[in-house]
Amino acid sequence: MKQTFYSNGKLLITGEYIVLDDAKAFALPTKFGQNLIVENGIGKKITWKSFDKDESVWFEDVLLFEEIINGSKKEEADSIKKTLVGILHEAYLLNPKFIDNSDGYKIITELTFPKFWGLGTSSTLINNVAQWIKIDAFDLLNNSFGGSGYDIACAQNDTPIVYHLENGKPAVEQIEFDPSFKENLYFVYLNKKQSSKAAIASYYAKQNNLSKSISALEKITQNVIQATDLRTFASELEKHEIIMSDILEMQTVKERFFPDFNGVVKSLGAWGGDFVLVVSKDNPTSYFEKREFKTILPYSEMIL
Repeated sequence: MKQTFYSNGKLLITGEYIVLDDAKAFALPTKFGQNLIVENGIGKKITWKSFDKDESVWFEDVLLFEEIINGSKKEEADSIKKTLVGILHEAYLLNPKFIDNSDGYKIITELTFPKFWGLGTSSTLINNVAQWIKIDAFDLLNNSFGGSGYDIACAQNDTPIVYHLENGKPAVEQIEFDPSFKENLYFVYLNKKQSSKAAIASYYAKQNNLSKSISALEKITQNVIQATDLRTFASELEKHEIIMSDILEMQTVKERFFPDFNGVVKSLGAWGGDFVLVVSKDNPTSYFEKREFKTILPYSEMIL
């Protein structure tokens, strides 16, 4: 029997970093995501093959049930296989039936976006695995990767959301967000994936002094969602960037890369990489292409 599961990718529009401290964040699921296709196999093992958007194989291996039951050994070097076994081990602890009652599996994953885009290769996998094994995806995330969980919420919802943690539990509010000015919104890939570890460290170093900033950022989130005109929307995003720049002690992405751009450039998620949101009265494609940023998607092509 073949089973297919799908999860949406994600973009965090406001609330980056502060979502880790229970603040409300605004996120959008994308038209891009990942499939997980499961068939029965033999040999008490999983034969696993992962395809990128261009149909190239970016990971292929055999995972023995014994490895999944026991989990990765600490002495093993970090690898895709070790990460995957770790996820499946935590899934096994939450519901062992998928191993105990099976002879094996053949599994294929298919990304509908290029892997390097950073739209949620891991979060879509975790949500798909949770669907397959019939466990809570937020529990699986917490027990494996950790994080706020907004990306899991995007994987599960087909509408814009406001997300926060409430007593450590995910709280998801589906909202309406269909701005009349969406033709002025673009997403530009910065040609690199970004690790947020340094920024998170800086954020946590100043954590005790952030209550006023977090309150201001939550107000901005509401203003962004409720904005009825482009000027207000752009202004609120700029305020958000200024406050986060002070918190993280980092230049804004516009200051760093695009100081002469006539419009707003807003970091999404980890600062300094992945996608940015661009607000522009005119089509900004030529501006970014001249600077070797070739991946530019209009709002209507990116957002579900």
